[in-house]
Parts: sequence; structure tokens; C-alpha cells
Amino acid sequence: MALNRPEPQCYPEDPTGGCCQPYGADRSVHALEATGFPLQHFLVPLYCRCRLALAHGGGLFVKLTTTYLGEYAGFFAGPLEASQCDIERLVFLDSNVGHKTLKLGKKGGGFYPLLHQVAKPACGHLRKEQMYILGIETSCDETGVAIYHPERGLVAEKLHSQVELHAAYGGVVPELASRDHVSRLLPLVRDTVRDAGISLADLSAVAYTAGPGLLGALLVGATFGRSLAWGLRIPGIAVHHMEAHLLAPLLGKNRPEFPFVALLVSGGHTQLVLVKSLGDYTLLGESIDDAAGEAFDKTAKLLGLGYPGGPRLATCALTGTPGRFLFPRPMTDRPGLDFSFSGLKTHAMTVIRRLEPLTGQDQADIALAFEDAVVETLLIKCRRALEATMAQDLVLAGGVAANLKLRERMAQLNAVRVHYPALTLCTDNGGMIAYAGYLRFISGERAPLSIDTRARWPITDLSTAR
Repeated sequence: MALNRPEPQCYPEDPTGGCCQPYGADRSVHALEATGFPLQHFLVPLYCRCRLALAHGGGLFVKLTTTYLGEYAGFFAGPLEASQCDIERLVFLDSNVGHKTLKLGKKGGGFYPLLHQVAKPACGHLRKEQMYILGIETSCDETGVAIYHPERGLVAEKLHSQVELHAAYGGVVPELASRDHVSRLLPLVRDTVRDAGISLADLSAVAYTAGPGLLGALLVGATFGRSLAWGLRIPGIAVHHMEAHLLAPLLGKNRPEFPFVALLVSGGHTQLVLVKSLGDYTLLGESIDDAAGEAFDKTAKLLGLGYPGGPRLATCALTGTPGRFLFPRPMTDRPGLDFSFSGLKTHAMTVIRRLEPLTGQDQADIALAFEDAVVETLLIKCRRALEATMAQDLVLAGGVAANLKLRERMAQLNAVRVHYPALTLCTDNGGMIAYAGYLRFISGERAPLSIDTRARWPITDLSTAR
């Protein structure tokens, strides 16, 4: 589609990987509209440096179902095939009827810029009662949407779990997860906005999970969220998934005081972090192999308990016989704060194979011994971290933080205040994304117009609040 524009100037590449610099005053969005380019032809530039799932593998083919965002914005409509080596940026044009891809050439070390830089609105002129932050979570197998208000808290939230979708496969299938996010996200956003009693025009910012997680799943939520923010002329906030888990207990009444130690324990992460302030994180220890949640899921699969494994193993352990089996407490016989759960899983596999075929009581007894070993290992490491840092507050966050035995044992820590998020905020959800987005929003943080998702993203790489 020709825009009849003059030869653009060249600008240096944005060192942050953000969107291009503007052509000039005549290249604004309104100027594009004046040339006959309708605004409902939504433009979304995607920054691609080995992080764009659609451009991985030298021609990865992804087909996403048709979704519409109201009258003035198109989302994906049909397939896109792209080769990573041929793309500097992708732009979806007129996506209600099909895609076009543009390759931007370099000249004199700079890019030919494509879009006017949308000004980043300041939040200083907004009063708290005017702030509504939309949070979008699509990092793995749950589609979460929520709206946070600084005085009213979480005013509305919706969550769709893909447990039934992946149960037949015994684990998450990334392609199926991505497709399901596409079909679920827009209806959930509409319902959440309606339940909050507001309109899209009342939103102050859109926060979305940018990583870590499954790249395809992340891309769905990040593209949707950043595009919606751009269309509404409000900031987009790229949220770190584990930071959102870490901050979730701050949504409760029993708030921890900085500095505190956080145990982030989920299917993909087991980490001990010293939290001094928003963004000021020191990694104290982490798992050198399987995360605790991953070990729960794998052991549950070995026991034939099905998917999702962690909650089913914990339920099975309730009828276990204490003391029948004694599993090792890995890496507790040496100094340090790192974890290792792969050997514990292997020990469980050895016991299972020795007893096969298992009775129901065998399953319960092994489940109890495994759960006890994981919980006590986490307890020992948390005690060490608290002694080393002299912190008085401990935060447990992530999916495994919903384990009741873990909560009971952590309550035995002396002279320490232990904080948990609500059970609904332990697993992936939009509420924690909306809240983390709010904190980043009021600190002045803004995401560039380009979309950058990361499968791996160390929490220590985050910036401190300004």
C-alpha cells in the first residue's frame, strides 16, 4: 500500500530496541489518515532480535484465528510466514482482511522509520481515583485479565485455565496454549471491563506479561496489550512475570516491609531473592536443575496421578502413611542457598519402579514422602536466607506457595513475619500483572511501541523504580 510519502530521513537505531523515531510533523498518525490511510488499519511494529516467535526457525509458520478488537482495530487474521534473517521489523497492515510485511532497509547506519512515535502520556496529572490499569497474563497455560484501581484494589478479574486442553497430553503443549490465548483473550477483556463498570476509554495503562514464559503464548498477550494501549493512546507496561508473583502479597492487608526475602517457587522457577525496593533485587539462590513445581509435576506423572501434577500429588499425600519412606533433602548438607530437585525426582522413580505395580496406598505414601522432602528443603533454605540477610519478613509466591503443608511449615519460623498472596493470586493471573503494572506506571516506566517478549529474563535485570 503506497502512502505517497517523501523519501524519509535516516535516524540512528534506537539503542533500547524501541520504536523508530518519527519522520517529522507531517508523519504523525493524523497525517497518515489525511493521506487516505484509515486508522482502522492497525499498525503494530514488532521488534525482532531472536525473540519474536513468529520469526523463529527460518520460516516458522503460525496461523492464528481471526479476532477483532472493536470497530477501529484489527488483530491477527490468517497466517503469517516469516524468516528471521529477512526481518528488521514486522508491521501488520489492514489486518482485518490480510497481512502485509515490510522489510525496513538501513541507510547510513540508520533505519527508515515507519511510524510516528506516540507520545508517552505522563501519569502526574492523573489522580488516584482516575487510574484504572488493565493487566493481561498469557505466559503459559492460563489466560488472565484484571483491572486494578489504587484505592479500590482489584475491581474485576477473569481467568481461563487450559487444564482440560492439555490434560490429554500430560503437560502444556505450547502451540495449543498460544492458539487458546488468541480465542480467549478478547472476550475476557470485554467481560472484565464490563464487570468493572468502566469503558476502555477509562483505562490509564495496559500492563501485559512480556516474560519469562512460552514465547508464543507471551507474544499473544504482549501484541494484544501493546496494540490496545497504542490504539487508546495510553502507555503500555511490559511486566516481568516473576516480579508480578513477588509483588502479589502487597495486594493483601498484611503487607511485608522492605527489605524482605522472597521465595519464588513455581513450575518454572525456584529462587530466593532479597527485595530492597521495587526493582532492587539480589538473587540469593536458585535451582540448578528442576524447579520445585516441575519436580512435583514429574513425580506426579510417575505416580500416574495425571495433570496438573502438583495439586494432585498434594491431595494424594493427605492419606499417606508418615515415616514409611524417607526421601533425601537435597543440598541441605552443604552451605549455600541453591536448590536441586532433579535427584529427588530420580529417587522417587527408583522407589516407584521397585514397588510396581503400585497400590493406592503406595501412591499416597510416596507422595507424602516426596512432599515432605520438598517442603523441608525449602524451609531450611529460607531459614538460612533470613539469617544471612537479617530480614524480618518472608514472602512466599508462585504456584507452589498454594501448598498447604508448605504454609504450615513456614509458620514455624521464629521471629519472622510470613506473607502469602491470596490462593487465587498464587497461580498465574491477571491481577498480579495489573498491580505490578500499576507500580511501574506510577514510577514513570513505559514500554516502547515495539514488542519484545523473552522466554528467559533474569529478575535481576530489572530496573529500579525512579
